[in-house]
Amino acid sequence: MELTSFYPVIATTRLQESRDFYTRLLGFETTFAADWYVSLRRPGTVPYELALLDPTHPTLPEGYGKPVQGLLLNFEVVDVDAEWRRLVDEEGLAPVLALRSEDFGQRHFIVADPSGVLIDIITPIEPVGDFTEQYAEIFGT
Repeated sequence: MELTSFYPVIATTRLQESRDFYTRLLGFETTFAADWYVSLRRPGTVPYELALLDPTHPTLPEGYGKPVQGLLLNFEVVDVDAEWRRLVDEEGLAPVLALRSEDFGQRHFIVADPSGVLIDIITPIEPVGDFTEQYAEIFGT
């Protein structure tokens, strides 16, 4: 299979609020908008895509038209502390998980979008202890 694109589509009953969240706070731009579907792209040298879909739209097979649950989107950034200040301190987003450093190699915090999708804002850091060895095994070093 030769991929030309890959992106998540979030089924949400809060289509407009979610669009506003991703465009205003996370830098996405709307590339298509209907009352049932919104396509978003974050421009840059490597553009990232995301879409939002009304779960009642008939393009979803019968029995699958349910709002998203249990989804976590990771956003790796250069400076997680700066994003904490911007999103939590300045924008007032309520953290679901406070800013912290993890032994497995992440400094991160988690907020939620209007649909309850978890947004994990991450800056990779050096892993410690046994986690260092696990990374070495994965990457063959």
